[in-house]
Amino acid sequence: MKLSVLASSSSGNSIYIEHNNFRCLVDAGLTGKKVVENLAQIERDIKDINAIFVTHEHIDHIKGVGVLARKYNIPVYANALTWQNMSKCGEINSDLKFHFEKEESKVFDDVVVNSFGVSHDAINPQFYTFECEGKRVSILTDTGYVSDKMIDYVKDSHTIVYESNHEENVLLSGPYPWTTKQRILSDMGHLSNTDSANYLTKIVGDNTRNVFLAHLSEQNNTKELARMAADMTLKHKDIDCILEAHKTIDCNNKIVIMDTDPVVPTKVIEI
Repeated sequence: MKLSVLASSSSGNSIYIEHNNFRCLVDAGLTGKKVVENLAQIERDIKDINAIFVTHEHIDHIKGVGVLARKYNIPVYANALTWQNMSKCGEINSDLKFHFEKEESKVFDDVVVNSFGVSHDAINPQFYTFECEGKRVSILTDTGYVSDKMIDYVKDSHTIVYESNHEENVLLSGPYPWTTKQRILSDMGHLSNTDSANYLTKIVGDNTRNVFLAHLSEQNNTKELARMAADMTLKHKDIDCILEAHKTIDCNNKIVIMDTDPVVPTKVIEI
């Protein structure tokens, strides 16, 4: 499998995964035009995408879903309750609408895709794992906490795209209304850098090689703060890791902590 995080932040999210002829997006929370442009930046063509897996109905995850499905005849997968709340996508032909319920598995070109629930203030949010040839890619963002059940789905993944949304002190001292701050900090909100890093120590395993820190708030976080929290917490638990910027050819078996960006796609990595 190969993967690129096309964009990730509180304003837009989309992840590209491929294996042989199976080429998919997890969410398309950018404009359709921007998704196409970012795919082109990693030398991929939107016309080759044969599935979009939707995690939940928030606009930063579905903004481009409707236009891409209509223009390029791309099948879209979401659970029934999420479909009922995706009116912002506009009309999508019924031939392109598929149900993928929580805790269900489907197989696409030898890739086993599993869905699992998270704790977020959407109607029925779910995220996905992708398994092929003994390796697993997991996506886990948009959750206020990480349950043991979530950990069971994503634990010891080779690569995980994982939320580190905000620095709590920055959020609390910032301009957001108190109700918004409460929402973000709640069990139905998003993971702080500290909570994210602490849960991460329970998620990574001997097979873990890449951790993409994702869904960073542009107002309440920085890449440096998220990176520092993950790096320091893993090392405190004697988990061998290295920042992507420091990666060398001799980083044997270390977990590489990688940035994502609101605008620029990550390089394509091979799983």
